[in-house]
Amino acid sequence: MYAIIADGGNQYRVEQGQRLEVQRRDLPEGTTTVAFDRVLLVGDVEGGPKIGQPVVAGAKVTATVVGEFKDEKIVIQKFRRRKNYARKQGHRQRFLRLTVESIEH
Repeated sequence: MYAIIADGGNQYRVEQGQRLEVQRRDLPEGTTTVAFDRVLLVGDVEGGPKIGQPVVAGAKVTATVVGEFKDEKIVIQKFRRRKNYARKQGHRQRFLRLTVESIEH
């Protein structure tokens, strides 16, 4: 069984046991699970896939928090020739790594 969830402006196709990387969010201290209730589609169920309008009623995906990590550094460089203008800036996006435990529909 698989599901398509919406989170933070992105959509993810998830299956049970899959590792998932989503944008980091502030979680209360000691939180070990995250629930996604914006489920857009649930597939591989009897009678065909359930498609939400916009979400599937009563569907929920539960995931366990594995950890937090930073992505590779990207460099933003701005340059204007002959104008004595050059700017360099770096950024590392923070992500949350999850393991999908269950898909309820």
